[in-house]
Amino acid sequence: MIDTHVHLWRLGADGHSWPTPDLTAIHRDFLMDDWCALPGAAAVAGVVLVQSQPDARDTEWLLEVASREPQVLAVTGWVDVDAPDAVATVARLARAPKMRALRPMVQDLAAGWYDDPARDALWDAMARAGLVLEALVRPRHLPSLARLAARHPALTIVIDHGAKPVLGDLTAWQADMAALAALPQVRCKLSGLLTERGPAEPPAAIAPAAAALVALFAPDRLMWGSDWPVLALAGDYAGWQAQARALVPAEHHAAVFDGTARATYGIAA
Repeated sequence: MIDTHVHLWRLGADGHSWPTPDLTAIHRDFLMDDWCALPGAAAVAGVVLVQSQPDARDTEWLLEVASREPQVLAVTGWVDVDAPDAVATVARLARAPKMRALRPMVQDLAAGWYDDPARDALWDAMARAGLVLEALVRPRHLPSLARLAARHPALTIVIDHGAKPVLGDLTAWQADMAALAALPQVRCKLSGLLTERGPAEPPAAIAPAAAALVALFAPDRLMWGSDWPVLALAGDYAGWQAQARALVPAEHHAAVFDGTARATYGIAA
């Protein structure tokens, strides 16, 4: 099993700005030792570390952690996509041994953010370097993301957290996700859904959204992630592992919990 979505952070370091103090359950340092101590971590062969701060210092720190921690199989970093030297930065980051993806933090930005042609050279540079574009988005961004994917068929795209659907209103989200699933280079993470629940909704409320993701992307373009430690706001590590295994048909487990991640991020078997 590979966990494709783990965050680490140190408060007050590496450009830290989130989580904020009001998120008391996760407002502390989280390091690899904390992940290793989790119930359920022993069943995981390794993790993909994902940036949590829109700051190059966070990415450099994750790469440093990856260089000394064998459990870290890949890193998803961040780059200022609008910086004049963004293309050169992509080329430099791609040379880091475990760098596999870049993730602009788009979830709070305009719906048409991916339509800007000024960024096309950056997406082309990522594709040439073999880097994945991770899409941290909400449902309103999906049409724009689909247009980007159509313009850049050589760019592998991974949708984080199923695009954070509104669990009680899936119709438009499912249609937009289906349009993206029709593009062969688009993949998706089964992650982050528990934190999209309303305060009165049980964990089972994510089942319809999870079933849609399985139908659209499984087995070979869907991969499991914990979104730990953000997960602690809505659940626990071993519990989410067990729930995800129940949501994904057994015949898809080998791909969703291991094989898709290896193929997407170039992780050796």
